[in-house]
Amino acid sequence: MGMHEYFKSLSDLEKIYRCPGKFKYEEHSVAAHSFKVTKIAQFLGTVEERNGKEINWKSLYEKALNHDYAEIFIGDIKTPVKYADPDLRDRLANVEESMTKHFIEQEIPEEYQAIYHERLKEGKDDSIEGKILSVADKLDLLYESFGEIQKGNPENLFSEIYQESLDTILAFKEMTSVQYILSEVLPDLLSGEFTNQAQLEKISETILKNHNIEQTFALGE
Repeated sequence: MGMHEYFKSLSDLEKIYRCPGKFKYEEHSVAAHSFKVTKIAQFLGTVEERNGKEINWKSLYEKALNHDYAEIFIGDIKTPVKYADPDLRDRLANVEESMTKHFIEQEIPEEYQAIYHERLKEGKDDSIEGKILSVADKLDLLYESFGEIQKGNPENLFSEIYQESLDTILAFKEMTSVQYILSEVLPDLLSGEFTNQAQLEKISETILKNHNIEQTFALGE
């Protein structure tokens, strides 16, 4: 027992690639995703704090950095698969929780186990930090899928992932940081010319309407 196995496992996260089994122009590892989500969460937390929300930065950073550590045990499961069946999603979560608990009890020194049980548990909850994590996670996934669509990847999966990501982000539309994404980030994302631009604009517009959000920017201009 000791921290050696934990430290070694961090390198293993660099070898686990997201959305396995599909052609991609650019690969993204779980380690890279965790870093990007943390940076995105940092900005979203800043927006919320500047608009009057109290942010527990220690909690936010720990949630973001550790949110996908359990994928070291089961790998990355494609988003449409994971969310197609709530029962499957719950069972996967239970497996991750069980394997993480076993790893902590076997490899983390006893005096630090309680700390790591807290750090490595599911971070998406009803706290402001948990909500920021949910948005940051999907925003990075949105950019990953957009990158493939922009490059002309023929896989329909990436359009599905884009839709699911934006739809989930909009579930938190009451948050100031999400409103910032809609007014300042999404228009920039969809600007310019790229493959399937018209299709992506139409998808985005439809999802916005489904959430009863007034379009405050002109897509395609």
